Amino acid sequence: MAFFIGTHQNKLDSKGRVSIPAHFRSILKKMSHAGETAPIATIYLRPSHQYPCIEGWTEFGFEALSAPVEQGYDLFSSEHDDLVVALFADACVTETDKEGRIMLPANLVAHAGLTENVTFMGTRNTFQIWEPAAAVLRQAEARENTKAAGFSVRAPATVPAPPANGPTTSAASS
Repeated sequence: MAFFIGTHQNKLDSKGRVSIPAHFRSILKKMSHAGETAPIATIYLRPSHQYPCIEGWTEFGFEALSAPVEQGYDLFSSEHDDLVVALFADACVTETDKEGRIMLPANLVAHAGLTENVTFMGTRNTFQIWEPAAAVLRQAEARENTKAAGFSVRAPATVPAPPANGPTTSAASS
């Protein structure tokens, strides 16, 4: 499985278009019904309800986000209504053009405080689009929070072996 990783900078043009990083486009295509050979990538965008940024979701990821809403709530309850409004009312679906650009809706640009430059931050199964200075602050905040909380990642019980024709290491003797 491929993940959205890394931090990438791009410019927002005067028409509100921005180029999606190539690695992100590849994942968006792979995680869609059209598949990785599709000429364009489908992206679901929504304002983060936690931060001043835009969340980018794959087609399959957004479908997975939607699934629990159908199962765990009474369709006509206020809890269901609050949740679907919070998750979907400001969301939109868009596709890249043949150059890999998307048009960011004005409401999402305003939510994230975007101007000329934008920062894409990979967040594993999704990505975020930030105003660059806010992205730097968020990354620093996340590092401090994880350090203060003592978070760590446990090593897997078994580490997969490299492929048979993969890189080899030779021991140097002295």
